[in-house]
Amino acid sequence: MSKIAVMGDYDSIYGFATLGLDTFPVDEKEEGTQLLHRLAGSGYGIIYMTEKLGEMLAGAREEYMGRISPAIILIPGVSGNTGEGISRVKGSVEQAVGSDILFGEEM
Repeated sequence: MSKIAVMGDYDSIYGFATLGLDTFPVDEKEEGTQLLHRLAGSGYGIIYMTEKLGEMLAGAREEYMGRISPAIILIPGVSGNTGEGISRVKGSVEQAVGSDILFGEEM
């Protein structure tokens, strides 16, 4: 069974520990890049990452695009949200369902 990690600033991710997820507070690009590679090579199948951190680690994330594992999923944090997380989820659902699920709604 794959493990699940959550990366981002402490205030955005500390609550995920109560759900049994492994949390990794990180705020800096170099530290985040190293952590991402370490988690990806350590059996983590899903890595949730705050949008703010995801923006900083865009280059490192690209290395894992198109791979089955780990799935890197952006989530909103307490600050610095870009909307990329919800946009990617929306795009994936549209592709699977064949329809815009939020048609007519503002994001």
